Amino acid sequence: MGEGTFGQVLECWDREGKEMVAIKVVRAIRKYREAAMIEIDVLQQLGKHDRSGNRCVQLRNWFDYRNHICIVFEKLGPSLYDFLRKNGYRPFSIDLVRELGRQLLESVAFMHDLHLIHTDLKPENILFVSSQYIKVPDGFYSKRLPKSSAIKLIDFGSTTNDHHDHSYIVSTRHYRAPEVILGLGWNRPCDIWSVGCILVELCSGEVLFQTHENLEHLAMMERVLGPLPQHMLKRADRHAEKYVRRGRLNWPEGATSRESNRAVQKLPRLQNLVMQHVDHSAGDLIDLLQGLLRYEPSGRLAAHEALRHPFFTRNFHRRS
Repeated sequence: MGEGTFGQVLECWDREGKEMVAIKVVRAIRKYREAAMIEIDVLQQLGKHDRSGNRCVQLRNWFDYRNHICIVFEKLGPSLYDFLRKNGYRPFSIDLVRELGRQLLESVAFMHDLHLIHTDLKPENILFVSSQYIKVPDGFYSKRLPKSSAIKLIDFGSTTNDHHDHSYIVSTRHYRAPEVILGLGWNRPCDIWSVGCILVELCSGEVLFQTHENLEHLAMMERVLGPLPQHMLKRADRHAEKYVRRGRLNWPEGATSRESNRAVQKLPRLQNLVMQHVDHSAGDLIDLLQGLLRYEPSGRLAAHEALRHPFFTRNFHRRS
């Protein structure tokens, strides 16, 4: 069904349970085995509290086979990323983005209430529960629409607890929060930043920060969201202080190439980016995103607060 650095995922028939399942077969290498054992532990914890089983993927079983940890999951549908890709990266409708965003934040709130931080939220780790879709005309082409908007989180191999600030690098690059890049220590809010990036991607069809290096990444943030606070730049750890000069980001002077500078220049401000893709409720979405993508982690909305935002609570049937 897919593979990653950890190993591969196989679709299997469970003869006892009489159902199709997904089995994650982990490479027989110590660090991947350790991550798999963390994942099993987290899944058991989540399963104990997620009575209805609709927040996170359900663990069916696990076993160790020839030094490969094998984790048996319920079988789910495609990831949000796969779905976007098969649609030619055409964005989801704002109403679907609202549904997906609400469930994503409910799952994140559920984890945070249990003092767990996912640390690797991205469209690849959010799966539709069903793989059924319908095709609808979309200009010259047709577009897939999921039959059900139900989603679940997967991949808890990097999940950690929130009992103290952490300093090591987490998250897949494009969804990584500024405090992680600057080495300021991170906690729950790093998940919230990732959610903000994901929502922009779902309504635009494109990765918000398409980059592979730290200085360019920070410059892109400034381009989309405005200048980084000086006090955060001043506290950057020794690995990140080279990105800062005289209390501001060393950009464009520090750019590795003209292409890098151009990639940053062509990014629009957050408001414009959303307006390009969203017709109704753009104002609410922009306001929500500004709360999720605040530089200062303590200023970012918590998951429960975000769920009370007008983007999710307003009466949507009054379409003008």
